[in-house]
Amino acid sequence: MNANPATNAPVEPDLYALRAEDVRRPPTTFLGRLRHLGPGMVLSAAVVGSGELIVTTSMGARAGFALLWLVILSTGVKVWIQMELARWTILNGTTALEGFSRVGPRAGRVGWINLLWIGMDFAKMFQRGGIIGGTAAACSILWPVYGAALSFPSLVVWTVIVTASGVLLLQSSKYSVVENAAVISVAVFTFATVGLALGLPLADFSYGPGEIAGGLSFAIPAGTVGIAVAMFGATGVGADEMTTYTYWCLEKGYARWTGPDDGTEERARRAEGWLRVMRLDVLASWLVCTLCTLSFYVIGAAVLHPQGLVPEGNDMITTLSRIYTDTMGPWAQYLFLFGAIAVLYSTYIGSTASVPRLWTNTLGLLGVIDWEDVRARRRTIRILTWCLPPVWATFFLFLQSPVLMVQVGGIGGGVFLPGVVIAVWKLRTTEVDRRFRANPWLTVALVLSSTAIATIGVYSVLEVFGIGFGE
Repeated sequence: MNANPATNAPVEPDLYALRAEDVRRPPTTFLGRLRHLGPGMVLSAAVVGSGELIVTTSMGARAGFALLWLVILSTGVKVWIQMELARWTILNGTTALEGFSRVGPRAGRVGWINLLWIGMDFAKMFQRGGIIGGTAAACSILWPVYGAALSFPSLVVWTVIVTASGVLLLQSSKYSVVENAAVISVAVFTFATVGLALGLPLADFSYGPGEIAGGLSFAIPAGTVGIAVAMFGATGVGADEMTTYTYWCLEKGYARWTGPDDGTEERARRAEGWLRVMRLDVLASWLVCTLCTLSFYVIGAAVLHPQGLVPEGNDMITTLSRIYTDTMGPWAQYLFLFGAIAVLYSTYIGSTASVPRLWTNTLGLLGVIDWEDVRARRRTIRILTWCLPPVWATFFLFLQSPVLMVQVGGIGGGVFLPGVVIAVWKLRTTEVDRRFRANPWLTVALVLSSTAIATIGVYSVLEVFGIGFGE
């Protein structure tokens, strides 16, 4: 860390700048690459939360095993877009929102995809409010503090506590704090949920090969189309997480360690090495997300669906806790509540860390601040870290329906996905050297991923305008 000559105080390095003195040789072994993972784990901690715990379990409760295939499609189809966008970022040292601004037609200083992102983020405010609300509801049941469990006074107190604690934790805006807090909080609940799903055949709510085979039949039962679209947007890596992942790759150091493009063979080989690390990071994240999402869906289908229980309103946490109490006994409600708080809170932490960065970058693109000025950037991120979470919390206190709020955010993410796909193809074609896009298998995967996402995105747009297909 350098020092400011005027004050002799340490100056934080610019994590978004590419300098020759910051380059590092990439690891050449599998274990070496594992030691440099991180952004994907931060993403997993953020992803394995509202979508999986709330939307996916609700879908399993409504549809049974019939939509199991959509869970696999939702988590698997998006990673190739995420990987392609991250590759462009590492090679160019540029954030996703800056890349989106280069895709025309433009509206002043920004592109149409940036405007689409702004619109999506307002929809996502409902989802983030739902995340805060779900966390507050779990805390209220565990320890009401003021008034009865789930009463408005108790929810207000816990909403304030949850919101303020996240702001205080992340006010330093350091990447290392984000990574450590998110990964630790989600790990325990991930193992517990996967273990419970695997153990259900030994309990009263069993399932077997027949249910699994039926769930892979590519059918959509009547009445589940809307929630299916919301789940596609809310589970797995969504459009906003794909965008955020580029910021974590930059702050972790993948682009900095690759260095500026000086046209040399050494730089090209260094880039290939760090891109291999990024791909492993993405695949590790995908594995965590897929295992957790499948577990949540199977639990909802096996435990809640046969009983006709669907998580709704503030009773969502109480209904979801039946997953544990009906299989392990009343004492297990406390296990669930601690786990629910951990997984929802980790998602809240991920949002509180990422969204101020995205809005700061957007304000830079609009000319409100100078994104290249490290001090101005960090100051704006801190201000937004203090200002945005209370807005999300207010949304929850007015609506008090975490499931609906998360579904609204999921639909918003589904609408934004086609814009990201278009941007990825544009940037890939014009700003990625042919050497780094020569792998035919990755190209095929990208084509299939883009087609699936575009199809769901078109459907989401039609749904927004009230054009349905006979649910």
